[in-house]
Amino acid sequence: MHNDDFTTGVEDGLRLSKRIYFGNDRSVAAPKPVTPMDKATGSLYPTSPMVYAVIINPMIVDNPDMPSYQPHVHGRCNPPALIPLQMNSISFEVECFLDTAFVSMSGSWRVHCVMGNKKCTCRVAVPMGEEGSILGAEVEVARKSYSTRLALIDENEEEESEAKPEEGGLLKAHIFTFTIPQVDGGSNLSIKVRWSQKIMYKDGEFILDVPYSFPEYVTPASKKIPKREKIQLNVNCGPIAEVSWSTTSHQLKERKCESGKLDLLYEAQVLKWSNTDFVFKYHVSTTNLYGGVLLQSPPTPSFDQREMFCLYLVAGPDKSRKVFRKEVVFVVDISESMIGNTIEVTKNALIAALSKLDQEDSFGITAFNNETQVYSSTLESATNESIINATEWINTTFIASGGTNMSNALDQALKMFSGSSKSIPMVFFITDGAVEYERHICEDIHIQLQNNGSELCPRINTFGIGSFCNHYFLQTLAMIGKGQYYASYDADSIEVGIQMWFSKASSSILANIVIDGLDDMEVYPSTIPDLCSERPLIISGRFKGNFPEKLKVKGFVADTSNFTIDIEVQHANDIPLEKILAKKQIESYTTEAWFSQDKDLEKKVAKISLETGIVSEYTHMSLWKTEPQDKPSKSGKKQGKKEAGSQNTEDPKTEKIKVLHHLGLGFGNTIATSENIPPGFGHKIPNQTEKLVRVTGNCCTNLFGKCCCMCCIQACSRIDNQCGIVLTQLCGALTCFGCVECCE
Repeated sequence: MHNDDFTTGVEDGLRLSKRIYFGNDRSVAAPKPVTPMDKATGSLYPTSPMVYAVIINPMIVDNPDMPSYQPHVHGRCNPPALIPLQMNSISFEVECFLDTAFVSMSGSWRVHCVMGNKKCTCRVAVPMGEEGSILGAEVEVARKSYSTRLALIDENEEEESEAKPEEGGLLKAHIFTFTIPQVDGGSNLSIKVRWSQKIMYKDGEFILDVPYSFPEYVTPASKKIPKREKIQLNVNCGPIAEVSWSTTSHQLKERKCESGKLDLLYEAQVLKWSNTDFVFKYHVSTTNLYGGVLLQSPPTPSFDQREMFCLYLVAGPDKSRKVFRKEVVFVVDISESMIGNTIEVTKNALIAALSKLDQEDSFGITAFNNETQVYSSTLESATNESIINATEWINTTFIASGGTNMSNALDQALKMFSGSSKSIPMVFFITDGAVEYERHICEDIHIQLQNNGSELCPRINTFGIGSFCNHYFLQTLAMIGKGQYYASYDADSIEVGIQMWFSKASSSILANIVIDGLDDMEVYPSTIPDLCSERPLIISGRFKGNFPEKLKVKGFVADTSNFTIDIEVQHANDIPLEKILAKKQIESYTTEAWFSQDKDLEKKVAKISLETGIVSEYTHMSLWKTEPQDKPSKSGKKQGKKEAGSQNTEDPKTEKIKVLHHLGLGFGNTIATSENIPPGFGHKIPNQTEKLVRVTGNCCTNLFGKCCCMCCIQACSRIDNQCGIVLTQLCGALTCFGCVECCE
C-alpha cells in the first residue's frame, strides 16, 4: 500500500463507519468528513498508536452487538478501507537514559465495526518519535497470540517471500505497522509495542516528545466504558547533580526524586482520550559544561565479554558561551529526481539557513547534477545584500534536471575555504541519490582532510533525502569529516529536517576534541566530532583490563583558547548500557562494514542485533502466531470445550506467518538514481519481469493504436469459425485472469 493509498483508505474508512449504529447511548459524534486540507497536511497519518480494521468488502461493516440492517453495499474497496478501531485502554511506560528513551505501550482496542459472524484483518500502526526504532510487538486476541522476532538474513538459503509493505514494515520512517489476520468482529485486541527514540536537547534542556495525540473517533461510543490514561516516567541521568523538570504536557505526580533520578506518574480518568503529545522537559542543575564516564560489565549470555564504557559531554544551559565563526559551503543535489516539491522545500530550507548566519560568517553555494554550478568562486560575507543576491541565484539556478555527479562538487567545495584558524570550515552536503563510486569519494575526502594544513579541518555534514540515497555512505562521509548526519524520508519533513540539522551542526562550542586514555580501546565513532550546544556528545566502546580512574578531555573553544576538563569514571549498575549503546554500535559497525566490505563485521552486527532486539541491515523481523491445539482424546476424538478445561489438554502451536517488509535503511539504489526516480520511502522499483510486461504492453498498445476500426471489421469478416472460437476462448481466459487478479 502506497502512502497515498493509506490516507485514501482511512478517508474511506471514516466514511464507511457512518453506517455503524450505536443506539441512543452514544457519547461520541459520528466522524467528521475529511477535508482536503486534512488530507493535504497528512493529518490522517497516525499521531498515536492506532489499530485499523482492513475492509475489502464493505458489506461486513456493522455493529457486532446491535445490527442496523443497513442497505446492501455493492462492490469492493480498492485500496482497502481502514476503519480506526475504538480504544478501550492505554498505558505508557517510559525510561530515559542519557539521550535515549525506551517506550513500552500497552493498549486494548475493540473491533466495533465488523459483524459478529465475520472476520477482518487488523492493521496496527505505531508512530515512534524522533529517530524511533522498533524493538518488538505482541498481540493477544481470542485464543491466539502474535509476536515479532528477529532472525538472520541468510543469503545462501532460499529467499523467503517478504510481506507486502501494507502487511508489515514502515509506513513512514517513524511509523511501524503490521497486520493481524482473521480477527472476529466484536473481538478485543490487547497490544504491547516497545520502541526506542531520541531525546532532543536544546537551550540546556532535554526534551522528550512521545506520540500521544489520539483522534476523537477512537473514543468508545458507550459512556459506560471507563477511560483511564496512564504514563509512568523514569529518568536516570547517571550519578551526577540533581535533576529538575520544568515543563510537562500532562499533569505528572512526582513519586521519587534522588540524585540524578526522577520517578513520575500521570494517571487520570478522562471523558476523551488525550489530543496532545506527551512532552516532558528536564535539565541538570548546573550552568557549566558537564560530563561523565559510565562503566559496566556485559551480561553473561553476551557473545562479546569485553567491558563497556560510555563517555558523555553536555554543553549545559550557559547561553553566553560563544559558538565558532563559520565558513559555510552548501553543496546541493539538483538532479532531475529532485523535481517537484522536493527541490522547492530544499530551496526554502537553504534560504532559511542563510538567514541564520551571522555577519561575521561567510558562505558559498554549489549546485550539482551532471555539471557543477557555483554561486561565487570565493566565499562571501553573510551580509543582508549578499544573502538577497544568493536567494535570487538559488531561485533561478535550482531547477531539477540532469544526473548525479557529486564528486566534483565536493572537491570544489573543499578548495573554497580560506584556512583561517578563527573560523570553522563546514560543508553542508544534501543529496537524494546514490552513485557507484561512493567508497572512492570517501577515500579521496579522507586523503584531502589528512593533507589539510590548517588547524581546523573542514567539517562535512551530510543530509540524505528519501530511501534511494546510500545513508551509510553519508554517515561515513560525516564520520570522516567530524560532522553531523541527518535524513528525511518524505517531502513533508525535509524543510524542518534541514533546519534542525543546520542548527545543530552550526552550534559547535568545542572543537578538535582529544580524550587522553582511550588509545588502546575500541571507540565508536572512530573520529570524535565537535561538541554542539544543541546535542550531547556520546562516545562509547569496549575494553579489556583496567580503565583509568579519570579521563582528561581537551579541545579549544571559539576564541581559539585551549579547554580542558577532567571527567570522573563511575560504575553504572542501574543504567542498561548495552541497550543504550546497541543502536549506536550497530550503526557504527554497519557503516564500517559497508566501507571496508568486511563480511566478518557484518556477522558481528547481526549477532548484536539478535542479542539486543534492534533491527539491522543483516536481520529481518517476522511475525509468529501461537494458538492452542486440541489434543485428541483416548478414543481418537478431539475434546470439546467442556472436556478441555483440565491441564495438559492443549498444546500451543507456534508458526511463522510472515516476514515483515525490510526495516533497514538499505545501501542506496543506483538504478533509481540513474533513472532519476523521485525520492520516496519504500517506493518499489520495477523488477525485470515488470519491465518486460510494461514493454510488451506498450508494444501491443502501439500495434493496436495503428489499427483503425474498419481494418478490424474487415479482418474479422475473413476469419473462419474455428479461428473465431479460438480467439473467443483466448479473450475469455484473459478476462478470467484479470478478474482473479482484481479479486486478489
